[in-house]
Amino acid sequence: MKRAAWMLMALLLAQPLAAQTLERIRSSNSLNLGYLADLAPFSSQQGERPGGYGIELCQRVAERVERELGLAGLQVHYRLLARDQVLTALQAGEVDLLCSGLVETLARRELLNFSLPIYPAGRGVVVRSDASPSLVASLNGQAQRSGPQWRATINRGLTRQRFAVIGDSVTERWVRDKLRLYGVQASVVPVASYAEGVAVVAQGKADAFFADRVVLQNQVALSRAAGDLQVLDRLFELESLSLVMARGDDDFRLLVDRELSQVYRSGEIEPLYRRYFGEPSAQVRLLFQAYSRP
Repeated sequence: MKRAAWMLMALLLAQPLAAQTLERIRSSNSLNLGYLADLAPFSSQQGERPGGYGIELCQRVAERVERELGLAGLQVHYRLLARDQVLTALQAGEVDLLCSGLVETLARRELLNFSLPIYPAGRGVVVRSDASPSLVASLNGQAQRSGPQWRATINRGLTRQRFAVIGDSVTERWVRDKLRLYGVQASVVPVASYAEGVAVVAQGKADAFFADRVVLQNQVALSRAAGDLQVLDRLFELESLSLVMARGDDDFRLLVDRELSQVYRSGEIEPLYRRYFGEPSAQVRLLFQAYSRP
């Protein structure tokens, strides 16, 4: 969904639903959690139920909701969403919290509320194992600087390439901006999902696919063409992911942030992080302390 359509939908749905989140949960004794199925290890479909890092954090939020509202046997319902359903579902009160995690941007903050960051993500890229050395070198930032010809040196590795991105995403805008900045003549190939992005690279229909690096690694590992693909080591930008709520309900966001802060400051985040991403580095530990609030 294009940004203008998101804005129009927000205006049409701009009712005081968000401010009623905790009351709605109390009266119904139910919490509705949304998720995307293609964002492993943050969220994915595992049999009849979702699983993943974001899902487990949402479960911790659900336990806090039950305690703070004094509810017995809170019913937690999970709803699978398509990407273009997220805004509508949150604004209409059909979903109280999106567990998959999104990158917070100023444009998105016009429409949605974001929790404290849940993961220090980073943008990466996947290419074929037999990709041209000039493309790999350029993507790795290894093009040799040669005075005023440096920009042209980069362009030679990127020109006439086809770059896949999730359609209407932060990454698509970033790729288009970079191509304009460097004057690179290349094609942008929008795709609907991570799986499709990996597939078009594997099939030779795109030369590279830009997306969150840890999700790319997971998708490549699951792909039948894993042996034909490589996720480059380079991180192009850091992008923290957050849980997402409807805009305009500070009380519910405060409850979510209190639970996340408790998980971070107590150190309980470490075994959870380790289960999905491996041993947290010293930098990651510091980031979680910085994310938390006293």
